[in-house]
Amino acid sequence: MKWQVQLQSQLGQGSSAFELDIAFGSDAQRLVLFGPSGAGKTQTLMMMSGLTTPQQGCVVLDGDRLFDSHQGINLPARQRGLGYVFQDYALFPHLTLRQNISFALNPGWRNPDRSQTPSSVAHWLEVFQLQAVADLYPEQLSGGQRQRTALARALVAQPRALLLDEPFAAMDRPLRQRLREELLQLQRDLSLPMVLITHDDEDVQAFAQEVIHIQQGKVVSGSTPYG
Repeated sequence: MKWQVQLQSQLGQGSSAFELDIAFGSDAQRLVLFGPSGAGKTQTLMMMSGLTTPQQGCVVLDGDRLFDSHQGINLPARQRGLGYVFQDYALFPHLTLRQNISFALNPGWRNPDRSQTPSSVAHWLEVFQLQAVADLYPEQLSGGQRQRTALARALVAQPRALLLDEPFAAMDRPLRQRLREELLQLQRDLSLPMVLITHDDEDVQAFAQEVIHIQQGKVVSGSTPYG
C-alpha cells in the first residue's frame, strides 16, 4: 500500500482543545483529503510531512516508515523526501524567484547566490515558463507565478511524493481552472504520488482518484474511490 497513516494528537489548549485521530490507507496516485475548514486537514498533512510531530501513530510511504511512535522512528522533514506546497506558498520575500527555488537545494540556512542557477533549477524555470521573471521578488509576481514558483521549489529536490495544502484557495475562478489543468498534467507526466487537501468540490472532481473525508479531526467515511 502506498500510504498508511495513523495519527493521534491533542491540539490546542482549554476551550480551543482539538483531538486529531486520523487513520487511513490508500494506493491512489492522487489522494484528496476533503473536509470543511478547521477539520484537521492541514495538521494531518503537516504531520505526514514531518513539519509537526503527532503524539502517537505512524506514517508509512511505500513500506518505508517515516514516523512510528512505537518504534521510535521520526525522520526529519528533509529526510522524508516529500515536496510540500503551502496554502500561502511560503515564499521568502527577500529572495528572488530563482533563489526561492534554489533554496530547496541548500542544506544550510545561507541564502542561495543570486548569480547561480543550478541545472535542476534551470529545468523547472523552463518547465513552468518562469525564465523571464526569475530575478523578480514574490511581491512582483502574479498569483499563478507564485504558485508555479512554490511548485518548482517543491519539485526541484526530486521528491518521492507531493503534498499540497489548498493550492488554489486564494485564486479567482478562471485562474483556478487553468492551474488545476496544469497541475493535473504535471502529475500525470511525472507519475508522482500526490496528496491534496481541500474543501472545494471542484478540486475533488479535478484530482481525486480516492477521497478521505475528514470532519472534526476524524475520518468520517474512510478511504473511498471517486469518479
